[in-house]
Amino acid sequence: MCGRFVLAADPACLQRIFHLASLPDIQPRYNIAPTQYTPVITNKAPNTLSMLRWGLIPSWSKDTSAASKMINARSETAAEKPAFRAAFRYRRCLIPATGFYEWQTRENGKTPMFIRLKTAPVFAFAGLWEIWHSPQGDEVRSFTILTTEANCFMRSIHDRMPVILHPADYNTWLEPAEVPAEILCRLLRPFEAAEMLAYEVSRMVNRPTIDVPELIAPVA
Repeated sequence: MCGRFVLAADPACLQRIFHLASLPDIQPRYNIAPTQYTPVITNKAPNTLSMLRWGLIPSWSKDTSAASKMINARSETAAEKPAFRAAFRYRRCLIPATGFYEWQTRENGKTPMFIRLKTAPVFAFAGLWEIWHSPQGDEVRSFTILTTEANCFMRSIHDRMPVILHPADYNTWLEPAEVPAEILCRLLRPFEAAEMLAYEVSRMVNRPTIDVPELIAPVA
């Protein structure tokens, strides 16, 4: 799964990798948590960073309470699940990141680990997004991160991992028209284990109110 992640990339790097129409004006984030807003690239605006709320709220929900349970969606079943199937067909997105956290179970409890790619300064999770309207008419745009089975590298940390897309697959995932499910599902696979690294970080990351660069520093 994925319950916290980091986006601390150079804006010019983001613009180049994701072919953004303009240089984004965003601040580094080192502890992005559920219910917070973060930059997302939707298939309706593929050259723009849009601020969406993490935790998908199905369009038919009566309130936002379901969002906390929908920060992740299993890629194996998202195309059929009532909460995600419409978004899977029509509302897909990229969630830029420079790394993510996962908690490894050890004898002394759960230890936070920071995971990133060895050679890519920024990458993208595969996600789904949705539009929800409150009874008062307010509009909330939200998203979920798709997960898949862990690769051999991640397996010692957790049995699930977020779907990290290859840049060559970004255009297919962001296609505004409907794409056959079998084509999309082929993209939702574990990332190459040899391209990933992880290390232990401070337990300060357990507190979502703390958002400082020291969170991604290795524990000595």
